[in-house]
Amino acid sequence: MTTRKTIEQAYAEARPRSRALHERAARSMPSGVAHDGRAFSPFPFYVERAEGARKWDVDGHVYLDCWSGHGALILGHNHPAIVAAITEQARRGLHYSACHELEVRWAELIRGCVPGAERVRFTMTGTETTALAIRVARAATGRTKVVKFQGHFHGVHDAVVAGVKDPFELPMSAGVPPETLAATLVARHNDLAHVRELLDDHQVAAVILEPAAARSWVAPTSPAFLKGLRDLTRERGVVLIFDEVVTGFRLAPGGAQEYFGVTADLTCLAKAVAGGLPGAALVGRADLMDGIAFTGDAARDRTRRVADQGTYSATPLVAAAGVAALEILRTGEVQRELNRLGDRLRAGLNQALKTRGVRGCVYGASSIFRIHLGADAHELGLDDWTMDVTRLDRGMGPLAAPLHLAMLLNGVDYNRGSAIGWLNAAMTDADVDQMVEAFDRSLARLREDGRL
Repeated sequence: MTTRKTIEQAYAEARPRSRALHERAARSMPSGVAHDGRAFSPFPFYVERAEGARKWDVDGHVYLDCWSGHGALILGHNHPAIVAAITEQARRGLHYSACHELEVRWAELIRGCVPGAERVRFTMTGTETTALAIRVARAATGRTKVVKFQGHFHGVHDAVVAGVKDPFELPMSAGVPPETLAATLVARHNDLAHVRELLDDHQVAAVILEPAAARSWVAPTSPAFLKGLRDLTRERGVVLIFDEVVTGFRLAPGGAQEYFGVTADLTCLAKAVAGGLPGAALVGRADLMDGIAFTGDAARDRTRRVADQGTYSATPLVAAAGVAALEILRTGEVQRELNRLGDRLRAGLNQALKTRGVRGCVYGASSIFRIHLGADAHELGLDDWTMDVTRLDRGMGPLAAPLHLAMLLNGVDYNRGSAIGWLNAAMTDADVDQMVEAFDRSLARLREDGRL
């Protein structure tokens, strides 16, 4: 009698070249990967090339790419305008160690799209940008404490590793001094009364959050809470920082601020802002951002100015990609179509769950989706904002890994760690249909294997 292969066996046996590459990688790199999110069992697959909405691994398998460059490739892989801009700029020079016109145009495009972006400071990563935002807020207010929220992710610098993952009492990383963590206060998600209590009890410089949802879309943010938080921070003279690394230029040209109609004091941008290349920006109120500016007053510039410098900030190659991307994204046409596809995809995936009789839900907004098996939207508190962030953070538990492998076997990739996907502009209605069919087949496979 032939024994049916497990999902794990089927995945591994079809990817011998990826297995060999991972064995090589493990000899040189921690866990054999360059990013925590790419480590999974039995081993990650290795990509050879990508184009449009798809990527091909070294064993010849093709995947619809709902990772979309960790959300950065909103226009898809190798968009012609971005490739042309990068190619042309590469011939002109990679790094001038000087100012150039592209950075000026890039800043102008950002200011034209993002509400409240009176000034722009270019950086390289989301982590670097949130660190700078907090420093600007502390310098402007003369206060030290920062409030962040359970489940919200703002990069990996010491000030923001508290309260990211369950259990929220533990920082997401070792190696962070307790005295550093003590300067960060962790508020409950969507709990305005708790924020008010923290502001009453502490001298707070800033409140920072992902305005649309914690960790991309693990725990959605209530629009009413967002508006209340804006009023409260303004009333208390506390700097409100929106981390729009994920949502910037994706929900709308003006990101979550345009989408929800709430404007922050400072906004952190990365991913889509640089057209898929490593680039980022801090934007916001002129009076705050000018804390970075030189005034000519030697004493002030030495003792009260916020210092900032990065070797690769707004380098010509990155700026060229950013300009090319934002010239397209500023019209809003891409976002409107992606939002339509996102609505259609979530509806199709939820219908597959219903048809198969599987408890679960697929939620999200705009062009972002998250899969959760084992509880429906009402049980998770998603329909009335009573959600348990701890439960949402834990996700599907033991179902997460086999579902992701099953989806890979059916030609779809997404963020395995949080079961989140981002659509990109190269995707079509036919691609949405393919994703729904892949999900349906994956559910059937899980059931056949006795996992549902």
